Amino acid sequence: MKKFSTMWISSKKPRKQRKYRANAPNHIKRDMVSSHLSKELRKVHGKRSLTPRKGDTVKIMRGSFKRKSGKIARIDAKNEKIFVEGMQKTKKDGSKISIPFHPSNLLITELNTDDKKRLKTKNKSEKDK
Repeated sequence: MKKFSTMWISSKKPRKQRKYRANAPNHIKRDMVSSHLSKELRKVHGKRSLTPRKGDTVKIMRGSFKRKSGKIARIDAKNEKIFVEGMQKTKKDGSKISIPFHPSNLLITELNTDDKKRLKTKNKSEKDK
């Protein structure tokens, strides 16, 4: 029996939605990891959300690190988690561990512009013409 169906389009049933997300291959899971853009970036790029990349600056919107900003250090597409530089907690033995954040709890404030193909989106003023 196949775990993942490429023919799946959508379902109202939460059970099937969870199954699709859990069993999706990594190249599809990568697109499921997305975060909202700040108001300024929304105006510039004409999009509400983008897939975050290493080097993007994000603001944390929920949890104990709320309102803090940092650069993305690592993205775990398999578990849909993002690790931000400087956001660590201390374990009982004194060692530090990075905290994983869900992408929906992050706001992208600055984009990493190393890859020019990433920003090939037209802004709204160009679309209207």
